[in-house]
Amino acid sequence: MSSDNRLPAPMRPLERPYSYVSRALTAASYPLRGIYYFLRHPAFYPLFGGRLLPLSIISVLVYIILFTFAFLPQYAFLAIFHGRGAWINALVLVLGEGLVIIQALFEGFFVDECRVDVFDATLLNYGLEDLVAPHRILFLDAPNSVKKLGKPTTAAVYQPWSLIQIIEMIVFLPLNLIPYVGVPAFIIITGARLGTFAHYRWFELQGLNKKERKQEIKRRAWDYTWFGTTAMVLQLVPVLSFFFLLTSAAGAALWTAKLERQSREVPIVPAPAAEQGVDGLGNHPDEPPPPYVDDPL
Repeated sequence: MSSDNRLPAPMRPLERPYSYVSRALTAASYPLRGIYYFLRHPAFYPLFGGRLLPLSIISVLVYIILFTFAFLPQYAFLAIFHGRGAWINALVLVLGEGLVIIQALFEGFFVDECRVDVFDATLLNYGLEDLVAPHRILFLDAPNSVKKLGKPTTAAVYQPWSLIQIIEMIVFLPLNLIPYVGVPAFIIITGARLGTFAHYRWFELQGLNKKERKQEIKRRAWDYTWFGTTAMVLQLVPVLSFFFLLTSAAGAALWTAKLERQSREVPIVPAPAAEQGVDGLGNHPDEPPPPYVDDPL
């Protein structure tokens, strides 16, 4: 905490816990900010409608099958130990099982490219072309940030497919059998792993090696835990889980833009011109330039 933002002297002992709580709330807010940001930028809509909507329909079928054949038996078993609260544990247990199946079948192979596009396009909206340009072709005269994105010139991965993550989810699913604390423990533990991938794409754009990535993750481990916990809760929402994968990528990019601003110590602000299809002078790219006026004064 900077000296300008320090708490009054009598409250100084609370500075450390205050800092941890503040960091946790800020990091946890970014997946939610990503939803608002995604919805306010129609240029992102085709990424979801064209590629992920069919997968969302398939995920609905997965959950229908699970809730038809798996929910009631698990609820009946948990009711023996949990009583009336068993439905919460059974609900999260079935949603977790569905998430494991969906991740194993689709996420690593079909969704990652869309998340890279959302992440990169959000950075372009904040004027960070210099960060993205070395790694993919950019059409800077395109009307919006999504259409500016050309083919990647280097490996473009938002979150590497992780067998360890899927195994961990399977191993920790039984936590949902524990009354009261089991459900939050499962979400936080699996969310902590998920959060470590929040800035994987940013680290790629920076050209960090494996050792440097680990150092960055360790430095912000507390923040990534709470970003991942919020993202994990959103992923457990049936039907909308694929949509929230994209909005969480937008949230991660918003966080990246803030960190880039802090590291560069220069203002990085959204570029509405990129979304409106106009240049910095207010001209549409398809319109002819204004007439030249030779005014020496």
